[in-house]
Amino acid sequence: MAEHNDLGKLGEEISVDYLQKNGYQILETNWIFQKAEVDIFAKKDNTLVVVEVKTRSSVDFGLPQDFVKPSKIKLLVKATNEYIIQKNLDCEIRFDIIAISKEGKIFNIEHITDAFYYF
Repeated sequence: MAEHNDLGKLGEEISVDYLQKNGYQILETNWIFQKAEVDIFAKKDNTLVVVEVKTRSSVDFGLPQDFVKPSKIKLLVKATNEYIIQKNLDCEIRFDIIAISKEGKIFNIEHITDAFYYF
């Protein structure tokens, strides 16, 4: 597996651990619908939290969250719609980004709630 894939997987594992420690229930990871993959579906209170994880080995070329492009947001919304239909959910929805950047051996985690809106 390519090094960037390993780093991405590690970022997702760190994110799951972080969310669980902060009271989130993990519902699904790496959920796929058509061309979209949702990194994490979690629940907190009565809110479905859709989490996109972005991990970077450095911030030299920009912050991790800057790499969530409109095309990715569109795919996330489409996949989330399908997830809600399949699971027959009736709850609030929130889209978050967990941005992880590596500095030496330390991983910095930034949890951005309500990172973007859909309409």
